[in-house]
Amino acid sequence: MALRRVSTPRRILTVDLPMLAILAFTLGPYLWMFLTSVSEESTLFTRGPSLEGASFDNYLRLFRTVGFGSNLMDSLIVSLGTVAVGLSLSVTAAYAFSRFNFRGKRILMLQFLLINMFPLVLLILPLFVLFRVLGLLDTHAALIIANSTVAIPFSIWMMVSYMNGIPRSLDEAAMTDGCTRMQALRRVVLPLCLPGIIATGIYIFITSWNEYLYALTLGGRNVRTITVAVQTLIGEYEVQWGLLTAGGITGALPATILFLLVQKRLISGLTQGAVKG
Repeated sequence: MALRRVSTPRRILTVDLPMLAILAFTLGPYLWMFLTSVSEESTLFTRGPSLEGASFDNYLRLFRTVGFGSNLMDSLIVSLGTVAVGLSLSVTAAYAFSRFNFRGKRILMLQFLLINMFPLVLLILPLFVLFRVLGLLDTHAALIIANSTVAIPFSIWMMVSYMNGIPRSLDEAAMTDGCTRMQALRRVVLPLCLPGIIATGIYIFITSWNEYLYALTLGGRNVRTITVAVQTLIGEYEVQWGLLTAGGITGALPATILFLLVQKRLISGLTQGAVKG
């Protein structure tokens, strides 16, 4: 049966215009932020954001006077540290859940899922008291551990779905050839679930990069991430909209660039996990 071709006017009304509306709705705020960040402060409230007389002084002020470079470095250290801790624990835990049968396995997996249903506010007070006793307040380690508590449960669920799709016979064949259990994991399982590892790592990185509540409560002085630094640009009596929007654009760029670089692997990893799970 031949497929009926859709007429051009109908395609424009049903596909093109809705897609343009969605793009305008999603990209409009970012365009407004960029125009505001390059507009002159004196004409911002009279003529509104525009490219006329555009200047990148706000971006230069961010790094020269506000110290946004150190804030970017703090966010990068915390995010990469969370990715390292989260992946190392979630991959090994997912391998155990995928390959071994033990008492309480289903209950533990259900608990990992239930943890994500509770708000982060419930964990702030116990983590604050714990880190104060250990002397870890306002350090990179405190934020890495705190962000890992949020990222690891869901990451385990993601990785289990990938590893369940890899036949156990491959592990057994590797161990028959002389590999240990850890060598079979490193040489056989990990290369096969690389798209899943990349997708999980990107999820952990973006979650940690955009986290605000832990960064404000457990840090904020010696360690100040991008999300906290942008909030400090809002004064009590005045808001410097040029600096604020420039900070928002600068803070969103690393995660955006990372997503664009690994977009294909991320999408393939997510879809493979959805099919295998």
